[in-house]
Amino acid sequence: MTTSSNPENTWQQIVMRYSNPSSAASWWQVINTVVPYAALWVLMYYSLDVSYWLTLLLSVFAAGFLVRAFIIFHDCGHGAIFRTERMNRCVGIPLGLLAFTPYHRWHRDHKEHHATVGNLDKRGVGDVQTLTVAEYKKLTHWGKFSYRFYRHPIFLLGIAPPLHFLIQLRLPKANMSPREHLYLQLSNLAIVAGAGLIIWLIGWKAYVLIQLPIIYIASVHGVWLFYVQHQYKDVKWVRSGDWDYKSIALEGSSFFKLPRVLQWFTGNIGFHHIHHLGPRIPNYRLMKCYKENPIFQNTKPITFFSSLRSLRLRLWDEERQRLVGFSEL
Repeated sequence: MTTSSNPENTWQQIVMRYSNPSSAASWWQVINTVVPYAALWVLMYYSLDVSYWLTLLLSVFAAGFLVRAFIIFHDCGHGAIFRTERMNRCVGIPLGLLAFTPYHRWHRDHKEHHATVGNLDKRGVGDVQTLTVAEYKKLTHWGKFSYRFYRHPIFLLGIAPPLHFLIQLRLPKANMSPREHLYLQLSNLAIVAGAGLIIWLIGWKAYVLIQLPIIYIASVHGVWLFYVQHQYKDVKWVRSGDWDYKSIALEGSSFFKLPRVLQWFTGNIGFHHIHHLGPRIPNYRLMKCYKENPIFQNTKPITFFSSLRSLRLRLWDEERQRLVGFSEL
């Protein structure tokens, strides 16, 4: 572990050591993600003549590669995969189109998420809507019902994810600049053109039977990963006056410990506390950064089974300084 006469600079020095991407490693990651995804897409097409159950089985693996492609797209927006902004855009934009995600619109919100995560006074951009207990109690009966409906796992993790990627990300936001609006519409046009070309080649029915289960499975798992990164038992949220970049990164973002195969498919995003501290660290160096630096090992990991309990946590209790469920009101 790097040492320094100034302890406050230690984490910055550590992050800098791992923030230089390797072109060979980055390109290999793109290849070993996109090529298998494309191959599985083709296999799913031919499997339609055998059994749709086989098609659905293959869709699970294709969705895994699509999640991995999204993580690389995510890293491109942070400038973490390639050394130049231009190359990150050139690779990130088509990867985003695979996941029906416009590059500029999504990363605009995501950068604001990084700047405001854990800040109770700056909620609402790039995060899961979470009210405080006091705010919830002030709602009307209809408002409480709406919030409970939104936070119910069936809607939040079962219905909302595909709606978000297929519909919500197609729509402009009120505070977008003319250039951002143009980029969004160009992305939408590219998605429609790509889908139209495939439909022309194989037919609309085959396209829907293949693409829909892939995007559904991938979006549900992607939103679940995002959810547990900042919605768990020991998470730390504060008001603006107490907000600190380092402490919120390490205490307001989870370490989601996954089996190695899932860790590979999710691009090591489970080391989310390190990612928030050093967003320019390539995903393929996050585990190495964790293992070599005890400062990151103090974060208590959550596992798949312990993460399921976070589904009951839906409100922030400012008095007890923790997330609580409706049953604790």
